[in-house]
Amino acid sequence: MRVMLDTNVLISAIIFPNERMNSLVYKATLEHQLVLSSYIIDELLEVIKRKFPAKAKDVDLFLARLPYELVYSPRELSHDFFNNRDGGDYPILYSAITEDVDLFVTGDDDFADVEIEKPEIISPSGFLEKY
Repeated sequence: MRVMLDTNVLISAIIFPNERMNSLVYKATLEHQLVLSSYIIDELLEVIKRKFPAKAKDVDLFLARLPYELVYSPRELSHDFFNNRDGGDYPILYSAITEDVDLFVTGDDDFADVEIEKPEIISPSGFLEKY
C-alpha cells in the first residue's frame, strides 16, 4: 500500500524517537511504499527550523536515509475535493488524493471530520494496530 505520513508524525519520529515511532516508520517504509509530498517536506523543514533549530541537521539526515517517493504538491489547488477545519492542511490531503495514496497517517484532529473514500485517514496508533 501507498502510505503518506503527515508532518506531525514525521516531527514525532525525528524529535521524539521511541519504539512505537520507529516501528511506524519501519512499517511505512519496508512493508509499504512511503509517499511524501513536497508540501510536507517544506512544512517539516519550516517547523523544525522554527521550533527545534538544533535538530535541523537531524532532519536532513533522516530524510536522506528514508526511502520514500517524493510527489509534488501543486501551488494552485482545486478546493472541491473535501472540507476540513484547517485550510493550511488542505494541500497535504489534496496531494494524498491526487497521488492515489491508500493510507494517510496523522495525529492531527483537524482531519477527523474529513469524509473521503480514499485515502483512509488513520492515527499512528491505528496504523500500528491495523497494519
